[in-house]
Amino acid sequence: MKTSDFYYDLPQERIAQTPVEPRDHSRLMVLDKHTGEMEHRHFYDIVDYLQPGDCLIMNDSRVLPARLYGHKEETGGQMEFLLLQNLGADRWEVLAKPGKKAKPGVRFQFGDGKLTAEVLEVKEDGNRIVQFSYKGNFYVLLDEIGQMPLPPYIKEKLQDKERYQTVYSHEVGSAAAPTAGLHFTPELMDKIREKGISIGFVTLHVGLGTFRPVSAERIADHKMHAEHYHMPAETAELIRRTKQAGGRVIAVGTTSCRTLESVAVQHDEICECEGWTDIFIYPGYTFRVLDGLITNFHLPESTLVMLVSALAGRENILHAYRIAVEEKYRFFSFGDAMFIADLHPQSGDKVTDTKNKEGC
Repeated sequence: MKTSDFYYDLPQERIAQTPVEPRDHSRLMVLDKHTGEMEHRHFYDIVDYLQPGDCLIMNDSRVLPARLYGHKEETGGQMEFLLLQNLGADRWEVLAKPGKKAKPGVRFQFGDGKLTAEVLEVKEDGNRIVQFSYKGNFYVLLDEIGQMPLPPYIKEKLQDKERYQTVYSHEVGSAAAPTAGLHFTPELMDKIREKGISIGFVTLHVGLGTFRPVSAERIADHKMHAEHYHMPAETAELIRRTKQAGGRVIAVGTTSCRTLESVAVQHDEICECEGWTDIFIYPGYTFRVLDGLITNFHLPESTLVMLVSALAGRENILHAYRIAVEEKYRFFSFGDAMFIADLHPQSGDKVTDTKNKEGC
């Protein structure tokens, strides 16, 4: 298949610049993954489409306020750092703008001198390795002086940094939010639990590669970025128990989906584990765990629109996206949501092997 097979026309005004308030008042398109049948609701109606015995799996990763604005110590020239990876011992890989100023040995200050950085190395790809110096807790300081690394298609300034975090975010480390979860409120999660639906958590730290376009003409030639994930023991047990009882496993977001499928592919079962994944899901992929997906509307020709096409079929997805444009849905990170599942389920599909195996 070609990357161009996943193109659709999206008017610029359909890209959401600010989040809807309250969170769960965004719109919801419900799509049958087999027939393409669709319904138009609001996100607070998601409870109506979940059944007792189902489980929702959410990504509890928390976005790092990883964009730092500062200046060069000697000259006062402006500098922007974007934190990419923690290398330990207060060393980070960063993206520096303008890069020509960030030479080895040069020092920069951020937050009125509360945080200083010295460039140690320039990598082949142009990223810098820097050494930070500060007093106190690094992450507390970042919360104070750092800015959210919003996607490049969002031009509006975010007034409340917490609106780019899910209400259940916990594990700091993402460069971008797992945005399907932005629609949930604590009250909505309580309603879901009261109906008999379980909620479990995984962690996948979203990398900046999530915004990288597919440049290969053939999608099979595209190389995915690797991201770190963790599957806790209690979540693995919840998934096994749900499958054995005939319930559905529904991922909240493509990051949760990729975590579930990565574990099943790498270990041939669902079990406690952690590691790195560069799984690329596109049409022809056979899902091993996933029964349904709550997600947003994704960029044309992106790996994420390919993932949802693997679940519901390319023609169904592109038709649904055309309808979403006509119906003036809001797209991308701060946009509306889609629930993809069998709208007339009998019982959940079964994972290949739900038992613990030695060594996993």
